[in-house]
Amino acid sequence: MQSSNRVVVGVTGATGQLYAIKALEFLANADVETHLVLSDAAGLNIRQESEYTVEDVRSLADYVHDNRNIGAPTASGSFRTRGMLVTPCSMKTLSNIAHGNSTNLIARSADVALKERRPLVLMPREKPFNRIHLKNMLDATDAGAIVMPPLPSFYNRPASIEEMVARTIARTLTYFDVDVAFDEWDGISSVADSESNGGGDGD
Repeated sequence: MQSSNRVVVGVTGATGQLYAIKALEFLANADVETHLVLSDAAGLNIRQESEYTVEDVRSLADYVHDNRNIGAPTASGSFRTRGMLVTPCSMKTLSNIAHGNSTNLIARSADVALKERRPLVLMPREKPFNRIHLKNMLDATDAGAIVMPPLPSFYNRPASIEEMVARTIARTLTYFDVDVAFDEWDGISSVADSESNGGGDGD
């Protein structure tokens, strides 16, 4: 396996742990080396939101690093990766990244991705957003991050939460050149066209 065939996955305590689990599963199937960093709060939410244990999630990764260990390999730019995914991304972690506060390994690894001009995808999970959240997202974007809230699409008529989560993560992993099949947008269907042409103003 080439040394650059790595993705760092940071998992924080926001709701949406299923996104992290699906990302790790997809990356494993794509034979991408994963370096997982879990916050303590993520461990609590994994148990709350899924049937997985923390050890189950850890076992999905090739390597697991302690979030308190800022001396881990992912804390250095000389450790080559395809980039970093933070999912779900808490507002605290978003703030730390946006302001360069490398107080733990997740924030430091994200800072490395930015300084090395590698993809950094943040999937913030909160509602509603206040002005501070929105400004931090803008600051992170200005620094080079990709802010991708895990908002499901419905035009493909998903049949389950699992399908919505899988499609969102498949779409997200394209930023790391990881190919996971999903239905691409190919325009409004002919059925919808014929219905819309039957009358009304359309707007």
